[in-house]
Amino acid sequence: MENRIEKIKKQLHSQSYKLTPQREATVRVLLEHEEDHLSAEDVYLLVKEKSPEIGLATVYRTLELLSELKVVDKINFGDGVSRYDLRKEGAEHFHHHLVCVECGSVKEIEEDLLGDVEKIVESQWEFKVKDHRLTFHGICKKCQSHDDDK
Repeated sequence: MENRIEKIKKQLHSQSYKLTPQREATVRVLLEHEEDHLSAEDVYLLVKEKSPEIGLATVYRTLELLSELKVVDKINFGDGVSRYDLRKEGAEHFHHHLVCVECGSVKEIEEDLLGDVEKIVESQWEFKVKDHRLTFHGICKKCQSHDDDK
């Protein structure tokens, strides 16, 4: 974890920002819960457990800054809640998600499935792709097996 924090610190410094104690507390929570796709409120509650002096507004500002600097990706799975997902180290693009519409579980797809699609978009529409996001909404294996039990 310390290695990732050091890299994020360098990323912030390269954009003339500092990794303040408040920002570090937020980053640590995101690292500790990397698989959880936390909302700003979730992050705040976890930060508050360790650093009660940090306010909700500070956590919001930190998440927005980290999003602007592409340290985290701000995502919405269609439930009206913004969630924050750490960008994988060295990832050229945002990773993809599978969202179960029954239980709400979220699985990540690490491999980039859209390389060929990007090339088509860039050549046919003369559009320079900077990033892409792909979210599949469906029914996970566990919920499918529950449906089979009925």
